[in-house]
Amino acid sequence: MSSWEPITWRGDHLRLLDQRRLPTEETDVLCRDASETATAITDMVVRGAPAIGVTAAYGLVLAAKTRAAEGGDGAALRERLQPDRRELLDSRPTAVNLRWALDRLDLILEERAADSASEAAAALESAAVALHEDDIAANRAIGRHGATVVPDEARLLTHCNAGALATAGYGTALGVVRGAVEAGKKVAVLADETRPFLQGARLTAWELMKDDIPVTVIADVAAASLMRAGEVDLVVVGADRIAANGDVANKVGTYPVAVLAREHGIPFYVAAPLSTIDPTMPDGDGIPIEERGPEEVRECFGVPVTPEGAAVRNPAFDVTPSALVKAIITDVGILEPPFTESIARAFADGD
Repeated sequence: MSSWEPITWRGDHLRLLDQRRLPTEETDVLCRDASETATAITDMVVRGAPAIGVTAAYGLVLAAKTRAAEGGDGAALRERLQPDRRELLDSRPTAVNLRWALDRLDLILEERAADSASEAAAALESAAVALHEDDIAANRAIGRHGATVVPDEARLLTHCNAGALATAGYGTALGVVRGAVEAGKKVAVLADETRPFLQGARLTAWELMKDDIPVTVIADVAAASLMRAGEVDLVVVGADRIAANGDVANKVGTYPVAVLAREHGIPFYVAAPLSTIDPTMPDGDGIPIEERGPEEVRECFGVPVTPEGAAVRNPAFDVTPSALVKAIITDVGILEPPFTESIARAFADGD
């Protein structure tokens, strides 16, 4: 499954499948420096917390390869890379994997301070490739763990896109779907369209159809009535940042889905690698919520859908309180309430 690659490293450039053009056109965007990489993240050529982290890591590597030519040691290279690191960090503020990945590379530079700049840059490249490979392995582990909570015959609802396109490959929420299918279970997916960027309608449906997994796109506002009619067995979504208490920041519209699931007695699961959990964030109130440009709401594929001059708000994420979450499916296992304890234990076990 998912033999196509959303992120491809070519040594001197990064190739990204342009998610803005799916599903009607499959084309790539090439990034040859940190600025082009940051722009690709901001403009949503690539999106999804794990994918953003891996992409940003490669962006820093591209900058390091250029700046290493100026000579000096690893310490000097680290200092020269700070503007590139800041530009990448600022590209999108909510997804914690971006900072996590860049922090991992910064530790490599710190360890290689006495090496030549070229040696330090080579070490960064190896680390970024390892992050890429580790993310795919983590997603597959999420899929294996998540398959255990999926009934043998299941109608699963998901919001936004938390599949191979949102990661380095395979997916988190859709990793659970793929893991269940590979375990021999019969799974059909209801995909919220996910306004205003339509990640569910465009991306989730596209990649599930690529893998011949049954998928039906629904308008976001249809979820409640389908739940009431008994057509949803469980909800699985991804995450862009999870606080230490289990509060979950994900694509806007996730919170109301969680509320609806609780009202109708449907289990609501979150699937994410441990790297998406931010143990420094006590609860969801402190998670920065990105506000994107109003044109994404005012227009739909270039066609105006609001009256000229109408005020618009476009928060890209919302926060689902941990009390609405049945469990968090991670690469190290399934974390259950109380999340403050299970999350702390997961990080302690990883040390």
